[in-house]
Amino acid sequence: MTIPSFVIGIAGGTGAGKTTVSRLVTRNLGDDVTRIPLDNYYEDRSDLSMEERREINYDHPSAFEWDLLRTHLETLLEGQSIEMPRYDFEVHNRKPERVTVEPTDVIVLEGILALHDERINSMMDLRLYVETDADVRILRRIRRDVLDRGRDLEGVIDQYLSTVKPMHERFIEPSKSHADLIIPEGANSVAIDLIEEKLHAEVEGDALRNWERGSLERELAEKRSLDFDVDSGGERDSGSGE
Repeated sequence: MTIPSFVIGIAGGTGAGKTTVSRLVTRNLGDDVTRIPLDNYYEDRSDLSMEERREINYDHPSAFEWDLLRTHLETLLEGQSIEMPRYDFEVHNRKPERVTVEPTDVIVLEGILALHDERINSMMDLRLYVETDADVRILRRIRRDVLDRGRDLEGVIDQYLSTVKPMHERFIEPSKSHADLIIPEGANSVAIDLIEEKLHAEVEGDALRNWERGSLERELAEKRSLDFDVDSGGERDSGSGE
């Protein structure tokens, strides 16, 4: 294992496709990847009732336990394991049990505010922001929360309008200024191929950690241009969503 590990942060609005991007860019790394969902670091709210927990603004930075996340990332970068909390969306609180997470060559921190904290940003080697149209994101949010998390439609819509949308505009969208590369959903296939190629070289020890924003954007533009030149049969597939 490489010490320190190569750390990737993947941010973007709710339903943007962060999980899909995380999975695709690391799909060929096998056991060399440690995934850290930012959701697991929501503050422990065991002191509050269920009704009180429902009223919390979970899209505000204050909802997260940043000190614990910083400590855990530092520990992983030192080559030591951590006991990561787990979050239960049905009860809006942490689960009683934790899970042991071992350090690996690549660590991926994924979540809406993955690029918000300055100290955590400084630990990252690559910062990605997944940008997707708001209409697509809200439809994905409704489908996920209603079908997968058992929430009622009216409550999901109320939460989106009262906290999710305004917090996106206030905190999440501005965090893309910290990104080394902004991945528009329509270019996912090209961007993912580029990042996957570079990560493989990183794990194999064939690359230097010089992931500057300008060079990545130029390389992505060149790859897209080549694809358009080669592809004479129509438009490219727009890629997957979260």
